[in-house]
Amino acid sequence: MPGLIASGEPHDDLTGAVQQIILSSSESDYLDQLIPLLKNAHTQTQVTPLIQALNHVSADREAEIQRICNTNHQEFINSVNQLQSVREGTVSLTSEIMELSRSIEATTEKLAEQKKALVDSRGVRQNIDDTTQALKDCLEVLRLANQVYDLLSKKSHYAALRALDELQNVHLREVTRYKIAELIERSVPATQRLIAEAVMTDLNTWLYRIRESSQFLGEVAFYHTEMRRDRQKKRQETDEYLGSFKINSAVELVADEEDEEDVLNNEAVQVDFSPLFECLHIHDNLGQMDKFRADYAATRRRQKDLLIPQSLDLLDEESDGLSSLLEGIAGFAIVEKATMDKTENFRAQADVDELWESMCQSAISLISVALDKVENDEKLLKVKGVIALFIQTMDSWGYSVNSLDGLLLTLFEKYAGLLKKRFSDDFQEILTTDDYMPMPINDAEEYTKVVNVSWYTPPEGQEDPQSLTYPCILPFSQMYPLVCIDIRNFLNQIYLFSDDHFKHATIIDSTLRQSLDELLVEKVCRSLLERLNTQYPGQIIQILTNLDHFELACKDLEGLLVEARSTSSAAGAITLAATKEFRAAKTKAEKRLFALINSKIDALINTAEFSWTLPDSGPQEVSDYMQELTQYLAITMSSVLLGLPEQIKEQIYTDALGYINKGILTMPLDPAVVRISAASAEAYALDVQHLVQFVENLPEGKPELLGSLEELRQTSDLMRLAAAGNGEDFFDTSKSAQRFGKVDKIKGAELLEKVEVKKSSDMPRSPTFAAGEGGGSSGFAFNNLARHAAQGSSLADRLGRFAQRDRS
Repeated sequence: MPGLIASGEPHDDLTGAVQQIILSSSESDYLDQLIPLLKNAHTQTQVTPLIQALNHVSADREAEIQRICNTNHQEFINSVNQLQSVREGTVSLTSEIMELSRSIEATTEKLAEQKKALVDSRGVRQNIDDTTQALKDCLEVLRLANQVYDLLSKKSHYAALRALDELQNVHLREVTRYKIAELIERSVPATQRLIAEAVMTDLNTWLYRIRESSQFLGEVAFYHTEMRRDRQKKRQETDEYLGSFKINSAVELVADEEDEEDVLNNEAVQVDFSPLFECLHIHDNLGQMDKFRADYAATRRRQKDLLIPQSLDLLDEESDGLSSLLEGIAGFAIVEKATMDKTENFRAQADVDELWESMCQSAISLISVALDKVENDEKLLKVKGVIALFIQTMDSWGYSVNSLDGLLLTLFEKYAGLLKKRFSDDFQEILTTDDYMPMPINDAEEYTKVVNVSWYTPPEGQEDPQSLTYPCILPFSQMYPLVCIDIRNFLNQIYLFSDDHFKHATIIDSTLRQSLDELLVEKVCRSLLERLNTQYPGQIIQILTNLDHFELACKDLEGLLVEARSTSSAAGAITLAATKEFRAAKTKAEKRLFALINSKIDALINTAEFSWTLPDSGPQEVSDYMQELTQYLAITMSSVLLGLPEQIKEQIYTDALGYINKGILTMPLDPAVVRISAASAEAYALDVQHLVQFVENLPEGKPELLGSLEELRQTSDLMRLAAAGNGEDFFDTSKSAQRFGKVDKIKGAELLEKVEVKKSSDMPRSPTFAAGEGGGSSGFAFNNLARHAAQGSSLADRLGRFAQRDRS
């Protein structure tokens, strides 16, 4: 066998493979080694060496086993002997064990009897222990049940609820097999209702106390708002920028943070929300939150209704009724807002706002009805102050105050109406009691006061009161400064309404302007116009002077209104209708004064007994009527018109002289005057010359005044020229335009027809006056006119031809 394996290299390879097969630990390894050999065994020649190699290995193994057995034979024999001795010992031990087993069996039977007795006694004891434990558990349940009622009696509602919850969820489960558990379980809902009713009773007591203390709480809130106002005023005095902000503005709230106090918890009042929180927690644990929320809302609505009285009296001296009402509403609303802030999902914002709006509307209705009885503006201002304090307080708590702003607007309209009525009565009294005389001033102090309260600018050189001589006279009457004082007071009273919370500043500005216009136009201007019916020129002149000063005051007042109006108002100038009315009234007063002066002038002219047929040797002196007329003008200008402004005075002078000019011109043109003698023409010219000289000698004499008499002067010169026989110069264009440009052509021709020429014996002879002399000269005017008249030509025809010749 060894020779077969060692015959070549293939056999060596097979031997190694067989060794690996033999050493394999498992059949899988054995197959893994055998498979490659089988795959390579393609021929019988290759298989045979493999078999031989396996046989060789097998023979080696058998030889090795034989060797081992031959070596250990004696030891094997010894082992067998030892096994036999062990078996004999085992048999003896078995018999002993059997005896011991029988002994144990007997003992066990006795022990079993004792054990049975012990088990029976333990069962009894267990029953006793179970009964004792059951009694203990039931007693604990009863103790907890009684504890719930004890806690209820001590007002520890939440502790009672916790004890009941522990009893129901812990202790009752331990005694569910006992009847007492069923009884207590059935009583739990009733006990829960008792707890809920007890906590609601406490809450209702708390709500009652809150309602009773709402007014005091509101009073404290008002007080804190007033303190904030004072602090803001102090900031305004020290810092203009901070002072420009209103109460409850962001800047004011930040500036007031250090001084802010808790309205609900301070030295004066403490509002404890513990009863509400306890009630909330208990109802939440009971699962009755929705019901509690609805009950609480209904209770608050009923309490809100109890706050509102049936009627309100605003006529009491301190406005206690209004203050109490608004303080109660404020306290109620503050508690509502605090409740909403301190709880979560308990009080809806819509419910709180609904209560607030309901209380506001009720208060507005009561105040609106009570306002009808208020007829005093100062009382109304106090009412506004209380309402404004209420608005500012509630605005700081985040409530909407739009409806209350509307109430303030209604109050302002009422307030403005009462002010207008009061100042209207004052104006009427001032106008009625005025003496319509220039105002006398006794000393510098009085002068300063009058100038300061009036819109009056002293003339140049009179600015310093100490430099004046007293007593002195101011141009206006005493009604003017009194009305100015009332106007200033009216302005201050109107703007007092906007000192506190009032968002309608533009309405104040517009109302003030309209009210001033109505007062000045209806009560001042028209009242002065009604007094123009007097027949005393001095009174009319004083009215005219007052009107002039009122017009100037209105212009200054327009500037004052621009400065005083709020920044939110529209920009631009303010124009008072009263300015135009006073200007128109001045014109009417001037016309009335003109009418009075002209009527006097008419009377003087009508009293003139002027003779138009004076002989040539008649008196050569000024007529009486002309002397009276100039004397009247002198008195009027030096005394009556003395207080008028220069512009108005000059206008009156001009108008009066113009009227005189017209009145004296109509005298010779009267149809009743058929012929005017030369002496009468000379006397007429003498009167006119006297009037012209009077005007020239006036201190205020100006070319404009003389211009008013220019037509009269030229007419008198024409009549004098006609009397001298030189009337044809009027028809000479080159001469007439220079000397008689103001004379109407028709009236001039008519006068030339009326004026008689002086007798020839009294006049120097001149070629111009000789009939038919002068070549191309037109000849003597009267002869020409007489000749045209003889030919049947009318005066209009003659003047038409005269005008045609002038144009050519």
